[in-house]
Amino acid sequence: MALSVAVPLNGSSTNGGGSTPGSSSTDPSFVTNGINHDVTTSSTSNISPTDDTNLSWKPNYTLGSPPGVSQPYKPEEALDDIPGVSYALEIFLSSHMLESEEYCHKMDETKERLYFATGFGLIQCVKGLMSYEDDDLLAGIHHTKHGNHIASQHRKKQAFLGSRLAGYVVSHLSSGVSHIRGMTPVERHAELVYAESLFEKSLLGIVYSGDWLAFIKEALNMRTTIGVYRQLGQFLDAVDAEATARGEGPTDKTIDPHFRSGVYLGVGISHIILSLMPGKLMTLVELFGYHGDRKLGLEALMKAGGWTHEKDEPEIPAKEEGVRRTICDMTLLIFHLVLSSFTFNSIDITIAAKILKWNLQRYPNGVFFLFGAGRLALCQSQPAKAVCYYTKAMESQVQYRNLHHISFWEIAIANLALWDIPASLKCWTDLRAEATWSKAIYTYGMAVCLLELGDESRKKEAAKLLEKVPDLRQKIAGKSIPLEKYVARKSRKFSQQGDRLALPALELAYIFLGIAHAPREVIINKMLPETEKVLTELDAHKSKPKKYEGGHGYWDDYCLAQFLKGVCLRYVAYPDPDAVYDPDEVVTIPKTQAEKDSEEAFRLVLKHGPKIELDHHLVYHTHYELGRLLACQGNHDVARDEFELVISGKYLEVGPSGKKGKYSMENALHMRCHAAKDALHHKRL
Repeated sequence: MALSVAVPLNGSSTNGGGSTPGSSSTDPSFVTNGINHDVTTSSTSNISPTDDTNLSWKPNYTLGSPPGVSQPYKPEEALDDIPGVSYALEIFLSSHMLESEEYCHKMDETKERLYFATGFGLIQCVKGLMSYEDDDLLAGIHHTKHGNHIASQHRKKQAFLGSRLAGYVVSHLSSGVSHIRGMTPVERHAELVYAESLFEKSLLGIVYSGDWLAFIKEALNMRTTIGVYRQLGQFLDAVDAEATARGEGPTDKTIDPHFRSGVYLGVGISHIILSLMPGKLMTLVELFGYHGDRKLGLEALMKAGGWTHEKDEPEIPAKEEGVRRTICDMTLLIFHLVLSSFTFNSIDITIAAKILKWNLQRYPNGVFFLFGAGRLALCQSQPAKAVCYYTKAMESQVQYRNLHHISFWEIAIANLALWDIPASLKCWTDLRAEATWSKAIYTYGMAVCLLELGDESRKKEAAKLLEKVPDLRQKIAGKSIPLEKYVARKSRKFSQQGDRLALPALELAYIFLGIAHAPREVIINKMLPETEKVLTELDAHKSKPKKYEGGHGYWDDYCLAQFLKGVCLRYVAYPDPDAVYDPDEVVTIPKTQAEKDSEEAFRLVLKHGPKIELDHHLVYHTHYELGRLLACQGNHDVARDEFELVISGKYLEVGPSGKKGKYSMENALHMRCHAAKDALHHKRL
């Protein structure tokens, strides 16, 4: 669902196409998009950050005033390029992506400089993940692989082959703290950059790989990355502890902030990734000596910017930050605002809000932080405000058209939360025309909006679209995408039932958390009436369900309508914990009535679940949502039983006479049940 890495990114090219930017000229100045870049090639000593010390967010560099780089390149002077890479990142995050890309290329046309080669590779990695196009993914893999090779050339050489081989078995033999102590600053940075570029290459490879063999190879590379990060983290902890013992403060001042921010980034990401793994996979990973500590990972990411829970402003101003500080901030935003869609533990919207406020002062037209602001508004159940931010994100840049597709996706969901079906339809239509992440989902989203709008011509158009959905599915690492499998099943069901689906748009809104993030006024006045309308029609056939719509789908439609009714009423009674509502809001359904009716609706689904013909996932999702409702009521033990019932793998939708096998989005639901079980006492359900 959403990206982002997690939300899905998209687009395959920029205004300038997919070719390598820049020219082969050695002229120290060049022009991009009308901006003249005058580059001094002898020294970086003339670069001075802003002298405005009262504004901690004040950027160090402005577009058109890049730092120079030393020529010719000497590997032992690799760290002199960091100001240049900082400039490239600064303008990239200010929505000047092409200028950043061209600057990196111009400064290192031969791709031999440690930081420019890997920085250029990172840009290509982002482009590949935005598009999911084979050409862009292959280009990203090529450039990140080359960056990894350049980093290898700068790394400290192993003493002999035997220790290198042994290092694959016992990592501390080859890369322990003592080994890192013996490195020069450049070699330590190279070790860090090696892990970063290997991570990027592995991520692209996992997305691109079409078979399990390639997937396993990249997964092993990911293990190497985590191992390097852990050793660098242990080194940093050791030298900081020694500095503290000497009375020099909590950190070793001889370690530069750029290396420190990179270690914090790597340690933070690796711990968070491991903490999100399902239980069975985590057991396997722990056999290799790795464990994910989410709290430790988040603390590491916050250290890079000096963020604390107590203060609204960071302790580290922009002029003193490490080059990877902003990426740490973005990772925190992804965790709190995006990953919160399927995990609960350690989510803190307050932290995300203060990080966003500071970075939006620094990057007022920064597309990525405008995305974050939109996501924050959505998490706070303010979808109309979210639409404004996503629209501004599109207006902030035109260079990477692909980034607009993130806004289209999020606006489509926000409009489902507002129950503005025509506006949502427009976004799905634009995505289907342009984007490439998942044509199946875009086509299905467009079709269900057409069905919701109701007239015969739109229904005929929807039928044609739904017929195409099953053939539009893609695979990653040889595996089908769960959400695409779901929309394909629903599309086939539409055909099997004589071109009919019950409440498809509202069900899609549930899947994308549109109901969870909807204002209660919308839920009560627009969404609940949709369920009641279907239930009224179903009640007319209750005595003879086989006469309903040709004798098929009565109990499927009944259970779906009751399930969605239960979900809507649950959010009337217990809004999302991060929701921001008007204190003068008048809710026409009392809380006690809403929670009573919600539980009753869920119980009806469970009662009639064995009669479901196709949509067996409804029973499992009902146990999950009932568990969340019970947790909100304080019935934690009973709620835990509901979650554990789903996790157990038992067949819940049929009687003792048979079983139906796997159901739609099973793995995703298991992950949410595990997360809900772990967060029972955190009051975030």
